[in-house]
Amino acid sequence: MDIGLHVASFSWPDTPTSIAPVLGDVASSADQAGFRWLSVMDHWFQMEMTGPEAAFEPMLEGYTTLGFLAARTEQVRLGLLVTGITYRHPGLLAKTVTTLDVLSGGRAQLGIGAAWYEREHAGLGVPFPPLAERFERLEETLQICRQMWTGDTGPFNGTHYQLAEPINVPPPISDPHPPVMIGGSGEKKTLRLVAQYGDACNLFAGTPDEARHKLDVLRGHCDTVGTDYDTITKTILYMGDALMVGEIDRFTDEMAEFAAAGIEGVMVMPLDPDPVAFVDRLAPAIPRLGEIEAG
Repeated sequence: MDIGLHVASFSWPDTPTSIAPVLGDVASSADQAGFRWLSVMDHWFQMEMTGPEAAFEPMLEGYTTLGFLAARTEQVRLGLLVTGITYRHPGLLAKTVTTLDVLSGGRAQLGIGAAWYEREHAGLGVPFPPLAERFERLEETLQICRQMWTGDTGPFNGTHYQLAEPINVPPPISDPHPPVMIGGSGEKKTLRLVAQYGDACNLFAGTPDEARHKLDVLRGHCDTVGTDYDTITKTILYMGDALMVGEIDRFTDEMAEFAAAGIEGVMVMPLDPDPVAFVDRLAPAIPRLGEIEAG
């Protein structure tokens, strides 16, 4: 099983001056420890799940942050978990991810989803369409990125987006293109999009049984659209408490259960005050995770 580090908070002592050096040290430590992915959120406000004042906690713009992380790392793949389709025009999104891929030496990943955080849209004056329209825009965005990454400069005429000449030079270094990770677990729409357009998925699954069910649904969509299920990397965002209390063995045991359900990768979050120490504590477990094979 592969492991990724997802930095979801920048509320460290002495912000904002501490953010760049601490984040740089976290990235370097994760890269050297053998993490497979390094991601940050794509939000303008911190999520308000812990209360309305959370929106006033530090939050960085996603792709600017990934450019910074690219300069501090050499091996880890970089992406957002995940960018919402409302945040950027799809042609500019494809160009942005391509730029990250070129400047990182082929380490970019497009993490994408339908977006959900209405407060930050209203707060910064960004349109927030209804859910059904957001999914329509998500599918068109996936189509536009795929077209631009193949070098096809013909017009794109969709319901929501029209691109007269989608030129994308230089092209990505990643072959055939930066991997596309679609976030979410909706069984009718999201997992169908994973089957049709995705190279990876990131599921909301709190238990191995939930993961197994979602993957069965994904397999069905793959059969319907004619995609090879085995080519899609299946990941989860870890929401348990084992790492917060330092129980590394319990964490690896839990990951073995998820792997038996078909999960191939896990993203973990350093939510304690010292994220570098978190990475260092977890690093010895990475070889053990690498020995766990998905069922």
